[in-house]
Amino acid sequence: MTTVFHAANKRGHANHGWLNAHHSFSFAGWYDPAKIHFGMLRVLNDDIIDGGQGFGRHPHDNMEIITIVLDGMLEHKDSMGHTQTIAPDEVQVMSAGTGVTHSEYNHLTNKKTNLLQIWIFPNKENVKPRYDQRTFPAQNRVNSLQALVSPITNEDEGLKINQDAWIYRTALGKGKNIAHQLHNSNSGAYVFVIDGKISVGGQALGKKDALGISDAGSFEMSAAEDSDVLVIEVPMK
Repeated sequence: MTTVFHAANKRGHANHGWLNAHHSFSFAGWYDPAKIHFGMLRVLNDDIIDGGQGFGRHPHDNMEIITIVLDGMLEHKDSMGHTQTIAPDEVQVMSAGTGVTHSEYNHLTNKKTNLLQIWIFPNKENVKPRYDQRTFPAQNRVNSLQALVSPITNEDEGLKINQDAWIYRTALGKGKNIAHQLHNSNSGAYVFVIDGKISVGGQALGKKDALGISDAGSFEMSAAEDSDVLVIEVPMK
């Protein structure tokens, strides 16, 4: 097993007043040559947006974009005609394909919204843009890996993307262990702790720490306290 530890306090940080953002990988004005991407995982941003504030209309293409709201509510509008709000326990997927524009705002005026946005390189470019959104009940991930995202060619549960990638979330109770078997020999996993404390392969991880895992067919996570964990499995090449 090969691992790379990404400490929470070593992430890129940009405070724009209305937006307090942490970047796991090089993004916008923050650049770290050791943190460009992890396999096909290009972006993992941890954004806190002030009430009523947000990102104006902007373009994307040829990227699989996944948004997970942790707290608050996000308002989304796009050039495909969607106007949606995204709440905690909901996940949004947007395959940008040939090109799409969208805006993202905190739907609430009196409360901050915290979200994770993930970008994954697609395995097929210039597809027709598509959008999907679904609720994933919290009780279905207690001491279990809940599939949020899976490949469009796969019948697994989860919203579909154009890549051999999976995203799981688990609410792992104190003292509990859970193992994950990678789907492909060329895949790796990026384990991100939303909250709590876990260990993976002898490496302790706290809140917003992450561990990249490659050259391993499987791995096990153990919780030192009640923990909320994201597992992003992606091809490494």
